[in-house]
Amino acid sequence: MGKSDTATPRERYRAQVRTEIKEHAWQQIATAGASALSLNAIAKQMGVSGPALYRYFAGRDELITELIRDAYRSLADTLGAAAAEGADLSGLAHVLRGWALADPHRYFLLYGTPVPGYHAPDDTTAISSEIMATLLTACAALTQGVQGAQDAPFAAHLGKHRAWAGDHPAPPAALHLAMSFWTRMHGVLSLELAGHFTGMGFDPDRLFAAELDALLA
Repeated sequence: MGKSDTATPRERYRAQVRTEIKEHAWQQIATAGASALSLNAIAKQMGVSGPALYRYFAGRDELITELIRDAYRSLADTLGAAAAEGADLSGLAHVLRGWALADPHRYFLLYGTPVPGYHAPDDTTAISSEIMATLLTACAALTQGVQGAQDAPFAAHLGKHRAWAGDHPAPPAALHLAMSFWTRMHGVLSLELAGHFTGMGFDPDRLFAAELDALLA
């Protein structure tokens, strides 16, 4: 029996209102960005008083945290499901791109400009670590047995500076590939979703694929 099956009517109502608040928050973010998020504006849209909404979220930062948790959870689950079905690093790259294109505002809440004055709690970092762990596992499988990969200077550096990888046992070559993957794929995605390729006359999907091929060569 799931948690929703045992929830009281009051708990179900509270969950429904929180969901509605988050839907309005995403609409605000799409219109004006996360830095302009306002509980009072959401309350006005919902036809209730501002103080009424503070019974569901203590303030703007708590609402942003909930949105970030949802976004990280969505990406972690999407990549994790793809990996469980056998997707390699190339497959995960295309899954990442599909997830980003499906909701650019959700993507930018995670990987765009930080919201001024907001500091994410540690549990959101823990969820993001799941995403990196999935990529590190794929990178470890791809670099296993590759001659000389462990000795590359930056790989050796990462072997001694690996706090970002948590407790994942990935060897230095896998750390190097994961870091290169993270920076190059997000670089292309961020530019594309921000509209910087508009009017340049080429297909961003082909650029993404070319960068991925170059990375994996």
